[in-house]
Amino acid sequence: MTNLLLIGAGFSRNWGGWLAGEVFEYLLGRPEIENRPDLRKLLFRHQEHGGFEAALAELQIERLRNQDVNHDSLISLQAAIRQMFNEMNTALMDTLDWQLGQQYRERQIDTFLIRFDAIFTLNQDVLLEQHYTSDGVMLCIGPNRWNGLDLPGMVRHPPQSAIHHSSWARSTWMPRTDGNIQPARGTQPIYKLHGSSNWVRADGLPLLILGGGKEREIQLNPILDSYAKEFEKRLSIDNSRLMTIGYGFRDEHINSAIFRAVEKGLKFFVIDPRGANLAREENKTRQPNKILVGTELEAIFEKALVGTSSRNLREIFGGDGPEFAKVMSFFER
Repeated sequence: MTNLLLIGAGFSRNWGGWLAGEVFEYLLGRPEIENRPDLRKLLFRHQEHGGFEAALAELQIERLRNQDVNHDSLISLQAAIRQMFNEMNTALMDTLDWQLGQQYRERQIDTFLIRFDAIFTLNQDVLLEQHYTSDGVMLCIGPNRWNGLDLPGMVRHPPQSAIHHSSWARSTWMPRTDGNIQPARGTQPIYKLHGSSNWVRADGLPLLILGGGKEREIQLNPILDSYAKEFEKRLSIDNSRLMTIGYGFRDEHINSAIFRAVEKGLKFFVIDPRGANLAREENKTRQPNKILVGTELEAIFEKALVGTSSRNLREIFGGDGPEFAKVMSFFER
């Protein structure tokens, strides 16, 4: 049995990370946007459909169509988004409650995470790098008995500060020059499918995917293209199981990989506030006065969903015995 984990923004939300709607609210107060009527209008136009990423996508497309135009709006929005990550990362690194108040080792987040054969994340914050990677003692007690953790294909450049020299979260990461993404022997791989807020490309530009055309941008980036292929390959292994935490099934390229794997036998478990209703709530034709049309997402939920939990991680791991047992049954199937 291959157990895989895919996490989205709803995972970091358990420690105070912002969801897309909260990022929207944050951006409105940034000086780069506060006094820019054009950017405020753009953000509000996309508020209900795509949010800040859709607004960013519109500016990115405009730039591609006309390189000669002054793209000050794009630069301003990108600057505000970078500051958002800086502030969110600072808060996540300062949290003292990584284990969600749980004192029993068998109910701690670390003990749960080490059960997975690979972790895939769409998040670009440094929550895992700050808290999960720093707790090496936990790695040797799980069923997989990992020797350590690895961000395959990435090279860490430590910060100059001696006190933070070993910190993965405060380091700068760059892709290996040889393109090899094979995890180090005996390590648990963590694949950041959309890059990270502390990753940079060889040319010094940020290595993270935001806005529109994510699939195209990923294909143009060797490390992220390799990650996407690895994601689909592992999903398609016989007897693979996928658990998603805080992923809203709104990224078409991620959904497509899951859909194809379901046809090969993949089963999955979802932790999301909407539970088993997630697929139905994502179907816009289920709204009043609409002609109902079933979606592929609804179809794969009916075919391959083996369980859900609509409770947050603090409830699941903090003391809700029945819900914890339900989530852990994922590993016993």
